[in-house]
Amino acid sequence: MEFRRARPADSPAIRDVARRSLGASYSLGPHAISNAIEEWYNEDELATKLDDPDHVILVADDAGQVVGFSESVVAAANTATLLWLHVDPAHRGEGIASDLFAATREELGRLDVMNLRGRVLAENTEGNEFYDHREFRQVGTDTVEIDGESYVENIYAESEQWGREAVETPDGRTVYVDHDNHERGSKAPFHVVFSEREADDRYGYFCSNCNTLALVMDSMGRIECDSCGNVRKPVRWDAAYL
Repeated sequence: MEFRRARPADSPAIRDVARRSLGASYSLGPHAISNAIEEWYNEDELATKLDDPDHVILVADDAGQVVGFSESVVAAANTATLLWLHVDPAHRGEGIASDLFAATREELGRLDVMNLRGRVLAENTEGNEFYDHREFRQVGTDTVEIDGESYVENIYAESEQWGREAVETPDGRTVYVDHDNHERGSKAPFHVVFSEREADDRYGYFCSNCNTLALVMDSMGRIECDSCGNVRKPVRWDAAYL
């Protein structure tokens, strides 16, 4: 079994594995699964992900056949989130998921990633047990939209607190991303950024979807990333007009 970076030629196999895995692990209908695969893993989307140095897709290659893959995104200099780990149901029970997970961590280590989080839909019992058995702790929940429906995702981390990580702004200033303090965005969380490691003077926000700094919240509570369109909608606006 070879664990390697995905290539454009792997695109059809990746979609097939994802389709089989989603069908076996979740109570999603064929229409929802097809739409999700088309949204996440169509040719253009996969090409963009494969060209993105912060996006890591590894495949489990069994003598030329892709039987599993993992998808991770580096959110900051030394942190990453494992978004999906899929194994073809016909090859489950062979230890591929564990080996793929280990290979993913090794590959992320080459990118100087030290802190790893994982996301798995709450209804996926095996997926949640996968993280439990590796002594990850559930540190929160989020939602993901699949075919117009919202599903709860459990978020796991190796430690309950990540603390603040130093990052450099485009003008050379050092600021601190607080990985334990975030606002939910439409695509990924917005982490609060502080001017000092120990102080609470806010610098702005960090979009973990595209690694963009210097975002600000407007007076209505809206945060929007100009680079990728990730947005946090105002929460008090809706309540005011009920």
